[in-house]
Amino acid sequence: MTELTHRQDGPEGADGAADREAAEAAGGAEGAGPDDTPHSLPITAVTCLEDRAQVERSGVVEVAAGVQRLRIGPVTALAVDRSLRAEAIDVSGIGELGVTVVDARIVRAAVVPPPRPAEDASKMRALVFDLEEETRDLARQKRRLESSVAVVRQAREELHRALAEFAGVEPDSSGVRFDTVDWAGRLEAVDAAEEHRHEEMFDVSRAQERAARRLAEARAALSSTEEDPAELSAVVEVVVEAERAGPVELRVVHLVPCALWRPAYRATLAADGTSLTLDSDAVVWQRTGEDWTGVRLSLSTARPTLAARPPSLVDDELHLRDKSVEEKRTVEVDLREEDIAKVGAVAATAAELPGVDDGGEVRVLAAPTPVTVPSDGRPHRVHLTSFTAPARTEQAATPELSPLVTRVAYAANEAGHVLLAGPVDLVRAGGFMGRGRLKFSGQGEEVRLPFGSEDTFRVVRHVSEQKATKAVTGRSTTTRTVRVFVSHLAGSGDPVPVVLRERIPVSEVSAVEVALRPEACDPAPAGVDAEGIVRYDVTLAPGERREITLVYELSASGKVQGI
Repeated sequence: MTELTHRQDGPEGADGAADREAAEAAGGAEGAGPDDTPHSLPITAVTCLEDRAQVERSGVVEVAAGVQRLRIGPVTALAVDRSLRAEAIDVSGIGELGVTVVDARIVRAAVVPPPRPAEDASKMRALVFDLEEETRDLARQKRRLESSVAVVRQAREELHRALAEFAGVEPDSSGVRFDTVDWAGRLEAVDAAEEHRHEEMFDVSRAQERAARRLAEARAALSSTEEDPAELSAVVEVVVEAERAGPVELRVVHLVPCALWRPAYRATLAADGTSLTLDSDAVVWQRTGEDWTGVRLSLSTARPTLAARPPSLVDDELHLRDKSVEEKRTVEVDLREEDIAKVGAVAATAAELPGVDDGGEVRVLAAPTPVTVPSDGRPHRVHLTSFTAPARTEQAATPELSPLVTRVAYAANEAGHVLLAGPVDLVRAGGFMGRGRLKFSGQGEEVRLPFGSEDTFRVVRHVSEQKATKAVTGRSTTTRTVRVFVSHLAGSGDPVPVVLRERIPVSEVSAVEVALRPEACDPAPAGVDAEGIVRYDVTLAPGERREITLVYELSASGKVQGI
């Protein structure tokens, strides 16, 4: 076996080089002593970061007086060498062992696969091995047949060449007479041999196809039920120095890739709509080569791959210039869509980055009970917290975005921690309604969740506008009329209130004015906020159809361009 050794200095840094050399000399002198037997330290705690995990092993081992080497393993070969840390804690109760960690390193060794599956191997692995052997045998048979066909074809070419040569021999010549050679029999024998070889090649090709198909099915079944044997084995070598013999608790911490987690939620709305239950879970994937069995699991949004560095300072030069005549005469404006900002919300650019939306601050969550996550690369759901909070619901309609009326629930975040952005399963009246997305919510912040549309409502929206320009001042006026038709198609039942929201533009310059015309609106809006959201509270009886008219004016001076 070939050993690949990666070293990590202990806490003494460069000053401990002499101690490390002494430890290596002591370890070499020990040879195959008792310290060379690996100690099995179980994984006790795992901290899942955004794209990797920090694994902690701990256990009690007996140390002797002096310098000795402890082998911890087996560990995954994916362990990051530069993240390796080892710590020894005196648990003897005497407090005079004087234990110090001198050095820690990861030693890897290549594992040579056996030529045949072991006796205790599963039947599926043995079947895969037999099918691979059969596939190789069939490939060799096909190569031999191809060579045989090439020989037969060469014999035919030689026969044709001889036939052409003997066809020109004189009858009284001393050479072989043309009519004494069975040329037809020889040609028939060559053709029969070639046909026989082609039949054998066809049979072998069919057998290859069947074997390849069975091998693919067996490999797929094996990969779904078993893990491939590791190509590398690894152990952690910890060199410790103790003044006296006794028990110590050894902790080994390192990072491993191939592990990540993402938040997930399940929201259940009560049948009467007065309460909302939100379950916070974490979906964990890991294929580190080691199962996490009964570990303390922590979940962090930290990204250790992002190195913190100060911002670069450059000169920002400002230059002043006079406006041109055209710039003094006109005001350039444009129309844009902008999200309404609120407390706890994150900038839109942050959502475009991959990873967990944590509001720009590292968050750490912990599983309440020990967790088991196998190393199979599949998602495993881990329950974190759950709370039930009073809720209020409304039938909300946004005609500009959708012709449907949606049941929306509002509840305060009483989980005791922030709710990270993630998918949420929506359950209402005991049935699964679909899947939505929960935005980042701080503690106590109101959470808004839609629970599907109501099939008994339909919304139709029409927009018309009129433009007029005054000849003297050049001031332009655009009058927009929005008509919304809301229909309640239920055959019976009580009247249902519907909250309908429209919007009007919001001007940021004094040269452009936006004014709502209440006298032309039918009915009058229930309210208009500073963001231009117009609210209507409409109550519809079964079978009723209501028309809502919204009229507003957008006026701009003659200097304005871009509208």
